[in-house]
Amino acid sequence: MPTLAEALTRGTVVLDGGLGTLLEAHGHDLSSHLWTARLLRDDPGAVRRAHEAYFAAGARVAVSGSYQVSYEGLAAVGMDRSEVDALLTRSVEIAREARDAAGLAPTDAWVAASVGPFGAARADGSEYTGDYGMTVAELRAWHRPRLAALAAAGADVLAVETIPSLAEVEAICAELAEVDLPAWVSVTISDDGMLRTGELLAEAAGIAASLSCVVGVGLNCCDPRGVTGALGVLRPAVDLPLLVYPNSGEAWRAAERRWSGAGRSLADDAAAWRAAGARGIGGCCRVGPDEIRAIADALG
Repeated sequence: MPTLAEALTRGTVVLDGGLGTLLEAHGHDLSSHLWTARLLRDDPGAVRRAHEAYFAAGARVAVSGSYQVSYEGLAAVGMDRSEVDALLTRSVEIAREARDAAGLAPTDAWVAASVGPFGAARADGSEYTGDYGMTVAELRAWHRPRLAALAAAGADVLAVETIPSLAEVEAICAELAEVDLPAWVSVTISDDGMLRTGELLAEAAGIAASLSCVVGVGLNCCDPRGVTGALGVLRPAVDLPLLVYPNSGEAWRAAERRWSGAGRSLADDAAAWRAAGARGIGGCCRVGPDEIRAIADALG
């Protein structure tokens, strides 16, 4: 059975787009601190339909809705740790159900369990600064139980994503070394091509690539205009498939909880990103099924 890692070495794999973006487009309110976690709990069918829409658009990887699921966040609404673990497992099951409903086999479409950064659980935009005030040891302890739950959920791969700092890359990779499951590690960068903390992209990639379980490295939740330059940094730094799934190009205003500025078509850049070394290409915030379909068409 071909794995995602094998598919990424053989050609280009189309990733999905922003799950929250599509759920909002479908009329769901994601304004609370729980974000998609609320729908996983209250309306899992809505999440499944969103995954199905991305598969129908040509995506061959569904990233689960676990990005912002945290023990602390759900404790605030009365859920205990075992219930949160069950919700993490359910996020992966929903994505698998969507793959089945789309008529796709595990040999040609894959489910990635989203492992979001500590800042996402804060729901305050701090994943775009990395300013947590936490040590590597503290970050390891925070990520450990959620990683364990997601690793046991039956996903094809762990999607470690939107990581803003070397400290968090180091922390998660130390925990991944204890988890027997393939993973990709994706960071988020500023307009200058550095991590959100101003640290070196190549250094973060090197930490991730040193693990035998890591099947790809890349970047997401960033301005698409910086992707080609970042690929130029990543390609000589690591001998692994590269993944890119940026935002639309609009800017998130965390204090106001809104997007501003103009977006751009990722499909216009997809072929150039492939030429620059990207093997997994999709979108993040503000990128919906129409754009994923355009990317799939552009990549042939």
